[in-house]
Amino acid sequence: MPIAVVASRIRREERLILEAFERLGLRCEHVDPRGLRLLLADGRPPYRAALMREVSHSRAASVATTLEALGVPTCNTPAVLDVCGDKLRTALAFHNAGLRMPQAAATWGTRAALEAMPELGYPVVVKPVTGSWGHLTTRVRDEEQGRAVLEHRAALPNPQQHVFFLQEHIDKPGRDIKAYVAGDRVICAIYKNAVDDWRTNTAIGGAATPCPITPELTELAVAAAHAVGGGFLGVDLLIDQQERLYANEVNHTPEFHGAVDATGIDVAQGIVEWALAEIEAREKAAT
Repeated sequence: MPIAVVASRIRREERLILEAFERLGLRCEHVDPRGLRLLLADGRPPYRAALMREVSHSRAASVATTLEALGVPTCNTPAVLDVCGDKLRTALAFHNAGLRMPQAAATWGTRAALEAMPELGYPVVVKPVTGSWGHLTTRVRDEEQGRAVLEHRAALPNPQQHVFFLQEHIDKPGRDIKAYVAGDRVICAIYKNAVDDWRTNTAIGGAATPCPITPELTELAVAAAHAVGGGFLGVDLLIDQQERLYANEVNHTPEFHGAVDATGIDVAQGIVEWALAEIEAREKAAT
């Protein structure tokens, strides 16, 4: 049976993954979840396993949960998708694992959020609990600005916007790090360098350059990945002015074309090799 590569969009990353499967002589099949039809009475779908590359978090989590329940192992697992898709749950996982991370607070009302801000110390980073690419992430410098941001969030119809996740602002040297972790290994890492913005996300213009994989980076990145359940993950690490590292976020379906261009490392092959080892281990455990 083929390994399903579940993705509604074939970006450069998914194309490289499909090519890596072919190059390694492994059967795979692109599965667009928007056209996937699973009749529960039919039993196990005809896939050996599923590599989840769906960009919609809600769709990815639902498809992975259904496939796993019907006997198809998924990489990453539904539990990992659930945690990584929620920044508050990710922060709680880091906290429970005892990792160095920015101080954080969660509130469910604007007054409580305003009271928490000076406790963290201005400026404060206000983030939505769901979302990617730095969208709706704001750096708040004082109470007046904080009130405006929070009132705007409270007026939005999405109830997830009414969970206020606040973080200590780490004074960065204009860059932070994304480490691509597969199991216990860091495949590669890049600096994300800010360009005309305090945010470093490459999706909004941040520039990627190679980052050396140090023992400290490996230890924190792998620990952060394990804290959320492990798998192939993009781990965001912050750097302060003293070059100390902080676990920040984890992406369960990370883009990696910038890392390929910056480092020349074949990330897609690393993903496929990790996924195959993970699938074989789960198959062995099931026998």
